[in-house]
Amino acid sequence: MIAGRYRLEREIGRGGSGTVHLAVDEVLGRQVAIKRIGMIPGSDDVERERAEREARLAAALNHPHVVSVFDLVDEADVRWLVMEYVDGETLSERVRRTGPLDAAGAATLLGQTADALVEAHANGIVHRDVKPSNILISDGGAKLNDFGIARSENDASLTQTGLVTGSPAYLAPEVASGSSATPASDVWSLGATLYHSVTGRAPYDVGDNLIGALYKIVHEDPPRLPEDHAMASLLAVMMTHDADQRWSMQQVRDDLARISRGERSTAAAGTAAPARRPAPDRERTGVLPPVQPAPLPRAARPRRRQWGWIAAAAVAAIAAVVAAYVWAGRGTPEAAPDDSPVPSQTAATDEPSDGASEPTPEEVRQQMDEFITSYLATVTTDPEAAFARLTPEFQASSGDYEGYIGWWSKVRSAQLQSVESNPADETVAYTVTYQMKSGAESTQRVRLQLTRDGDDFLIAGESS
Repeated sequence: MIAGRYRLEREIGRGGSGTVHLAVDEVLGRQVAIKRIGMIPGSDDVERERAEREARLAAALNHPHVVSVFDLVDEADVRWLVMEYVDGETLSERVRRTGPLDAAGAATLLGQTADALVEAHANGIVHRDVKPSNILISDGGAKLNDFGIARSENDASLTQTGLVTGSPAYLAPEVASGSSATPASDVWSLGATLYHSVTGRAPYDVGDNLIGALYKIVHEDPPRLPEDHAMASLLAVMMTHDADQRWSMQQVRDDLARISRGERSTAAAGTAAPARRPAPDRERTGVLPPVQPAPLPRAARPRRRQWGWIAAAAVAAIAAVVAAYVWAGRGTPEAAPDDSPVPSQTAATDEPSDGASEPTPEEVRQQMDEFITSYLATVTTDPEAAFARLTPEFQASSGDYEGYIGWWSKVRSAQLQSVESNPADETVAYTVTYQMKSGAESTQRVRLQLTRDGDDFLIAGESS
């Protein structure tokens, strides 16, 4: 029994932010969904704040297509969020079960969601994580869920830049590049959800390459439906790079209502065209000599190329390791120390090399710690040398040198706060504080996959 009135029955969901149970409110005699947030002593303050924000913002919206929040209680050192129980499935589950929806069916569900967002925007609330899995479907229609990363327009944190929140495949370009979310960002995300609904697939394939996906969102033309599709024109005015060219949520809601009735969309083809963002200043800033010179693992330095894309997009490349899953999975797990043997590094010959023995796991851990310390000390003073410490594959997925320098040219310093290396799987988890040249500061938790390169290491990619 929770708080003397909520009797737990069974688990009905599980996610990064906690488990969800079906419960019975013994006082009012109704079923509720109750989400376990976490242990209060020593718990993540960000997660607690998220639960409180979700309760506060959702409770402020009295709308038939928003999942209601009833209570936020503490019991036995655990925080619980009590919500309306929706007996149904998510939109992503519906599409997976039945296949792509027809235009009228998708328009009905998304029109109801749009109506909920109109109400939210009217109350100064930006949802920031509109996606198929946050739309619940029952006999009563669609209900928008999870206001955990939503923000009120008067929330000071809404103005922070360089913080990427939400699910990568549905992020608006301006959010993917580190800018603040606005109501127009929700319009893009609902458009991405529309695309998923009628095609059966996400608009962008994220996979393991978050950097590549975010690069595509910011720089490539948005996905489009066939010209003869009933929702093709509407999608074009929702998913356009220039936020000022997007329709308002109210216009989207009204057009979805028309399509749901079998009428034609009033969005004319070509009303909004993909807008390319202005190129950055192409004058390269001089690179200072490194404070701590680091040996290059390869003789050749990377080619110098003309900058061709937005530096802000690379903000997402770093923040995505944390932010894209911080909100979905609440933090990247740290690499736990492991004293298991390290895979043997054999030479091309059977003869021992100068009689040297294999390093112990503790020695390898120290080498990995030193590698990441050296890398972060070098990257802001000699980014070419630091770039050469990425594998060729990871260099390519990072947007080559242009993409890499696009981020690091904006960073004044990267101060390592802590590092934990795991020799068993060659991963390094660390906390770093970035001092930006703009004066902004942010602390990130990053986890990288390393790979052996002779006596040194290379960064092979991000590790989940």
